[in-house]
Amino acid sequence: MTEDGGKSGKPRVLTVGVDLGTSRSAVSASNGERHVIDSYVGWPVDMVARKVLKKKVLIGDDAVENRVMLDLRRPLEKGLIREGSERDAEAVQELLSHLLSLVKTDEDGDNQKVRAVVGVPAEALRVNKQQLRNAMEGLVDSLMIVSEPFAVAYGLEALLHALVVDIGAGTSDFCVMNGRYPTDDDQRTLTMAGDYIDEQLFDLVTSKHSEATFSRHMIREWKEQHSYVGEAKDPIVVSAPVQGKPTDFDITEEMKVACESLLPSVTETMIDLVARVEPEYQAKVRSNVILSGGSCLIRGMGQVLQEALKDVGGGQVRVVKDPVFVGSDGGLALAKDAPASDWEKLSS
Repeated sequence: MTEDGGKSGKPRVLTVGVDLGTSRSAVSASNGERHVIDSYVGWPVDMVARKVLKKKVLIGDDAVENRVMLDLRRPLEKGLIREGSERDAEAVQELLSHLLSLVKTDEDGDNQKVRAVVGVPAEALRVNKQQLRNAMEGLVDSLMIVSEPFAVAYGLEALLHALVVDIGAGTSDFCVMNGRYPTDDDQRTLTMAGDYIDEQLFDLVTSKHSEATFSRHMIREWKEQHSYVGEAKDPIVVSAPVQGKPTDFDITEEMKVACESLLPSVTETMIDLVARVEPEYQAKVRSNVILSGGSCLIRGMGQVLQEALKDVGGGQVRVVKDPVFVGSDGGLALAKDAPASDWEKLSS
């Protein structure tokens, strides 16, 4: 296949990288298009909802904003497609189809071929890779499924003596790069990540402010605006209704406790993976730790992880500049370089 299409008469190829996330999903395409959406899909619950919404299915922000009228699905749980639910499997396909529609153009119509690299948590590669293949059937012509932290590493060209720590919503994923495709032994997945922080924060705020009413969507928004580890920069004051009246609450300490609940497992896994590297290369890996994923935006997270490395000789942690698209951009870079032998062919 060729990228130019045009005069040769051969089908034009659209190459894409997809970061399929529990909370948000991003896509980057060879035509320069890049988009990110919330990983929510919803169907109107009844005739009235269908009349109001005038849509058969809603995706992303549209679904979240209209959730009271929807059978709302967040089909990726801890980075995996929920098992045993046809509706969730359908939701994943709707999500992927929507992402691809955002980057496709009408220029080539049915003659356009699509090849996609999809990044998923390392555990998903072992558990439900076939489900993802099924979801992509009919959407793309060629497919490659890789781990999210590997896609990040590839896009940043951190291919040798590097460790990617990718903390998303559903999972925290780790990948040591040794100048080749990573093996299972080079990667780890923890199911403690951004969603886990949300759960802790919800419980903590509920316990301290039982008189207030708030939703998990509000908790998520508070975390995304104010999350931190270490020392608080300013008090965190939020508003929630008490018997219908908007009331301010200070949740500074609750936010700290919830965010820092990730640190023991993340630092332990990071250090354990470094310790498994060949002894003469461990110092190089410690000096090239890359923090990515949505939760890397937690203020102070990179510094705290760097402090933890002092216990094993010190190191350097750098936070990626663009956590929203670093995974999908990495998938796109990989898609552009991958030889024909690395692709799976899917029927259209």
